[in-house]
Amino acid sequence: MAKKKSKPFTEFGTVAVNRRARHDYEIEEEIEAGLQLYGSEVKSLREGRCSITEAFADEKEGEIWLLNAHIGEYPSAMFQHAPKRPRKLLVHKRELDKLLGQINQKGYTLVPMQIYFNKRGIAKLKIGLGKGKRKVDKRDTEKERDWQRRKSKLLREYG
Repeated sequence: MAKKKSKPFTEFGTVAVNRRARHDYEIEEEIEAGLQLYGSEVKSLREGRCSITEAFADEKEGEIWLLNAHIGEYPSAMFQHAPKRPRKLLVHKRELDKLLGQINQKGYTLVPMQIYFNKRGIAKLKIGLGKGKRKVDKRDTEKERDWQRRKSKLLREYG
């Protein structure tokens, strides 16, 4: 029986990406935020045990929290964390005030885009401030993408 390949240990780089975010939302601004994590959560992230496809960020008591993000348990840890527990996002006060003002407007939401480790090995979350797209907007985006693809193909063929 073949041995299962293990994922490489991540010193820095991308851990998880929310690929549906740009499809479902019109992102106007991206902000980098720190995550308040337990040690077992950091080790799980380094192994790539993370999913942010169903996750969202929301305001509670004047702070921003990451909700519904799944960070799997670390098997070697003595005390396990809850995989979908709320995690506090760490941002500067000026950014926090700006974000809270904008998400209180109708239609705006904070969407987790990507979890990654920076060059110093610290876990960061890229969150996007955006509005939800309607079905018509999604179709328009898809048509534009297809046209750009065809246009570049025609330019390559006919110069």
